[in-house]
Amino acid sequence: MDRNGIQEGSAQSDAVGELAEMLGPRGILTSPQDCARYASDQSGLSGVLPLAVLRPATTEEVSHILRICSRHHVGVVPQGGRTGLSGGACSPDGVVVLSTERMSGILEVDPEAMTLTTWAGTPLETVQEAARAAGLQYPVDIGARGTATIGGTIATNAGGIRVLQHGMTRASVLGLEAVLADGSVVSRLGKTVKDNSGFDLKQLFIGSEGTLGIVTRAVLQLCRHAPQTALALFALPDHAAALKCLAAARQRFGARIMAFEGMWPDYWDFVCHETSLAAAPVAGRHGFYLLIEIEAGSGGSEEELEAFFAELFEAEVVEDGVLAKSLGEMQALWRVREAVGEIDEDFGPHINFDIGVSPSELGRFCDAADALMADMPEVRGALKVGHVGDGNVHLIVAHDGSAVAEERIEVVIYGLLREWDGAVTAEHGIGRVKARWIAHSRTPEELALMRRLKAQLDPLGLLNPGAVLSAAD
Repeated sequence: MDRNGIQEGSAQSDAVGELAEMLGPRGILTSPQDCARYASDQSGLSGVLPLAVLRPATTEEVSHILRICSRHHVGVVPQGGRTGLSGGACSPDGVVVLSTERMSGILEVDPEAMTLTTWAGTPLETVQEAARAAGLQYPVDIGARGTATIGGTIATNAGGIRVLQHGMTRASVLGLEAVLADGSVVSRLGKTVKDNSGFDLKQLFIGSEGTLGIVTRAVLQLCRHAPQTALALFALPDHAAALKCLAAARQRFGARIMAFEGMWPDYWDFVCHETSLAAAPVAGRHGFYLLIEIEAGSGGSEEELEAFFAELFEAEVVEDGVLAKSLGEMQALWRVREAVGEIDEDFGPHINFDIGVSPSELGRFCDAADALMADMPEVRGALKVGHVGDGNVHLIVAHDGSAVAEERIEVVIYGLLREWDGAVTAEHGIGRVKARWIAHSRTPEELALMRRLKAQLDPLGLLNPGAVLSAAD
């Protein structure tokens, strides 16, 4: 038995030996010290030391890897930047990890077609910078932009702060290349916007979290770059006022709304007053806080937002507000919203729910959740922050640190979500953490169809085993 616990002469050891011979020393890591950091992602779920970490540099190498693993019945967990929050990149027992970190780089930027072709392991921020250098923009944006990879964002159908204007990642993928469990390569990297030539097969892989195939390259749809924007923070009496602001903003600014982010008082008080994560831009305590960012129009965008605020203030929809007058002030306002990524240490043991409901019902759902948690002694507090325009709230619930508390809280919140016909994950993915709850958002018929697709494309169940579809859903 070797250092990773692989029995000599077993199918696992034979597979790792073949993989090492095929990939060479740069393409495979086998020591426990090297493999340890690839066991888990940012979800808090602890993975198991993988048999090996594979680092292919080409689609052909990925194909060879999957042929070898299929022959030896060895599971494969695809990994990008390991920034996921649902355990989709965590390694279960007896698998190899396939990291796309060496499959990185921009292959082409086509300004006329407004497309960018890239390897799956390219960081999101690198893609954004390449698009801006061409005078264009890649609209998908998340807080982990510097580490998250394009392949990971495609596999999870990442959302973020620009969904209201540009949609989820799915809306920005024109072409895709993926490798199936048997090593077959499905490649359609065209730039055609209008193509009704049969099934749109790339949609199978977008959001499937590496369970149907491993994404290797992608053609991304870019959009025009907005060189000037305006950002304001509004203090409101409640969430209902935020919906009034959204309706008024859509009437006034239309598709120029870039972001429309909401913060409940519990979140605001925690990051601005109970901790030093952010400075409060407005004084006093209010019932809701709203960040709105718009593209510049024919008039001055700052003046437009000022006039918008004045109208809402006159109508008693808004109680207070501040308009960013410089890049530094814009960063300070965004700092309040993005502090959600830094609360872990100060908030203690907690569950991060990534919930989606109808935007019109979001406020009432959160009120209902608060009312239920008020009667639960194991709950130590709750924070709410999210994307008001698309009905996605990040409900972060602190508890006493026990497994019993986690179980009870999840049963209550996901049970409530089922009553409201919501999504157990809006943008973080199912992964392994939420696989047991998928039936709260999907019917038995939908789950049966998902299982048939999985069985057809991955009959041995080797691609990201245990992710998305659990044995007990």
